[in-house]
Amino acid sequence: MPSEFTQKQSDLLLYGGPRTRSPLVQWYLEELAVSYQYISLDIRGQEQRQPEFLAINPMGKVPAMVDGTFKLWESGAILLYLTDKYGKEPQSIEERALLNQWVIFANATLGPGLFREDRREREMPRLLAPLNDIFKQQPFILGSELSVADVAVGSYLYYAKLGLSLDFSDYPAVETYLNRLSKRPAFIKTMGQR
Repeated sequence: MPSEFTQKQSDLLLYGGPRTRSPLVQWYLEELAVSYQYISLDIRGQEQRQPEFLAINPMGKVPAMVDGTFKLWESGAILLYLTDKYGKEPQSIEERALLNQWVIFANATLGPGLFREDRREREMPRLLAPLNDIFKQQPFILGSELSVADVAVGSYLYYAKLGLSLDFSDYPAVETYLNRLSKRPAFIKTMGQR
């Protein structure tokens, strides 16, 4: 287990399905060494639209999580919750804000910038050049240790490279970063299975 996370145990349910953001939550759970049960829903069969699941997420989307009696959905919200409950807790409100910033950036800016074809040509250099500069200076987004920011941002970069076959050769430090992430055992076990 990586030294940056404190080992804690939990009986938590993670609901997901094929071709969803569920593996990025699984990756983080594995990094945190949190015990969880993964429940794969039949998305094509509309299992996420059944009353039992709508009681967990009324939007009918995955990933969703149940931790005891607490229910939460949206991948970014789940990642931040897991950080607060099981991760190496930020020492200050400023450190917490930085984690929030990067998780929100991944979901609200990086994802649409890379995955929306009408934005990609314009946004890709604007997004990847600064990331490349960060990774020239340090191995992870916030320094020398993996954080939830890397799980969020790294997942979108990996999905874009894998699913869209985007060429990151103009951003060699981003390529090196993705290679570094892809060698982590928790990544291989979850994201690497896609």
